[in-house]
Amino acid sequence: MTDHSYRLPGATGDWELVLGLEVHAQVMSESKLFSGAATAYGAAPNTQVSLVDAAMPGMLPVINAHCVEQAIRTGLGLNAQINTYSRFDRKNYFYPDLPQGYQISQFQYPIVGEGEIECEREDGSLFTVRIERLHLEQDAGKSIHDLDPNATYVDLNRSGVALMEIVSKPDIRTPADAAAYVKTLRSIVRYLGTCGGDMEKGQLRADVNVSVCKPGAYEKFRETGEFKHLGTRCEIKNVNSMRFIVQAIEYEARRQIDIIEDGGKINQETRLFDAGKGVTRSMRSKEEAHDYRYFPDPDLLPLEVPQSRIDEIRAGLPELPADKRKRFVEVLGLTEYDASVLASDKDRADYFETAAKGHDAKLTSNWVNNELFGRLNKEGLDITESPVSAEQLGELVALIESDVISGKIAKDVFEILWDEGGSPAKIVEDRGLKQVTDTGAIEAVIDQLIAENPDQAEQVKEKPKAMGWFVGQVMKAMQGKANPQAVNEILKKKLGV
Repeated sequence: MTDHSYRLPGATGDWELVLGLEVHAQVMSESKLFSGAATAYGAAPNTQVSLVDAAMPGMLPVINAHCVEQAIRTGLGLNAQINTYSRFDRKNYFYPDLPQGYQISQFQYPIVGEGEIECEREDGSLFTVRIERLHLEQDAGKSIHDLDPNATYVDLNRSGVALMEIVSKPDIRTPADAAAYVKTLRSIVRYLGTCGGDMEKGQLRADVNVSVCKPGAYEKFRETGEFKHLGTRCEIKNVNSMRFIVQAIEYEARRQIDIIEDGGKINQETRLFDAGKGVTRSMRSKEEAHDYRYFPDPDLLPLEVPQSRIDEIRAGLPELPADKRKRFVEVLGLTEYDASVLASDKDRADYFETAAKGHDAKLTSNWVNNELFGRLNKEGLDITESPVSAEQLGELVALIESDVISGKIAKDVFEILWDEGGSPAKIVEDRGLKQVTDTGAIEAVIDQLIAENPDQAEQVKEKPKAMGWFVGQVMKAMQGKANPQAVNEILKKKLGV
């Protein structure tokens, strides 16, 4: 069993990590949280801004019901409590790209309460992370600093875009587990269709809270619930890739340990990760709730969602990654590894299930995970961009199953499909690639080979593994079209193996 403990050595002994993440997931919606402005990615600056988003006088926010239901769907996917009563508050602070001078968020009464999700490490082991809450809030705009050396430009396209802030409990103990947790969240929201999850487009961003403590302190915290047992935490804002999450945590943990062991004190603060230098740097002191002067937004009534509507949304949820992975293993007979690779991404899972419909699931899995993914990775393509469709791959698998072609010939057909497209069956027919199953024809080739190579035939009787040479020669003589099973059976009989 793999040891997943994580210790960082220091001058005063070992240290442990305690991590909690606040993940901001952009709600998949065609319009913003409180206005009808569009949310499409890549639009020209300030072309998707309503009067509400720009905070013009007299403009009032109107809640987007679709965004509310997307938050509920996500909460259900996180096995969390859905609150029938929630409320929007004003979080007051000044920033150039925040037109109102406050952010509309949820403080005391979030739409989603406590839940938990099961996450998978790269070695296949599982761990559980508790969810503290999920609340809805509007995004700020974007400050642009590189267009003019003396001025900052502001793009308000993102202002008012709906975000779900998913807050975890401090249950994560290693940098790799933090990345695995975010991967799991991304997979869940993609399956649910509540967030695109593209970190490069800013659809998913993580704020990582990092603290260090001595061995045993975390266990005391779990027993008592008292944070005094843990070290002072620092928050690393807006980390936008799995690799950067790991790097930021590793650097920040070492920074804190060095400060403490030199007799210093960790200041609770917000930091930024400089990906180019691989370091974190101070951004501002960490604010507490009272610094934001939260108060209920007077322009928005509290949200009251009937339990019957929550039940309807629950009934319409798709099969989620963990359940799909389990079904692939228990029903389709896939290995844990293959099932995990396929179920981790909705597009992959959909492709596989389409290709495997009516065919051997294990054989299809091998072709998807090995041949297809290998070629996609080589070409830098996503599964949605595959030149070989799921239906074409399924047809190719059917030809292998029915012994029309061998696995070797199938690889040649796959290359033709990739480059030229078409029907696998027609390619095999038109190019004369059908497998030879006529035992008489195979036997004639074998007899000739044995007659021409008597010494090799004698060696096989002493060393059965030497039969592989004959197999290769038969396949070569028959241009790879001989049925491998038939070749092996006839050779064993002829050579007395």
